[in-house]
Amino acid sequence: MSSFNDVLNDLTSTYSNNCLEGVNRKIKQIERTAYGYTNFKHLLIIIRIRLEQNRVKENTYPTLEISV
Repeated sequence: MSSFNDVLNDLTSTYSNNCLEGVNRKIKQIERTAYGYTNFKHLLIIIRIRLEQNRVKENTYPTLEISV
């Protein structure tokens, strides 16, 4: 019965995590194309640059703060 209530809450809720899921998908795509990079710092820089490019194009993503 608990799962039924969870489904009802999900259907009636106005909250969505679509934006976050999109960011996660983009990061995973970047990680797949960067497979084999030896420097993790460069990977983080690439992720930040690509997300900033998308934010400027779509104006929907928040800025991602990465401290390296």
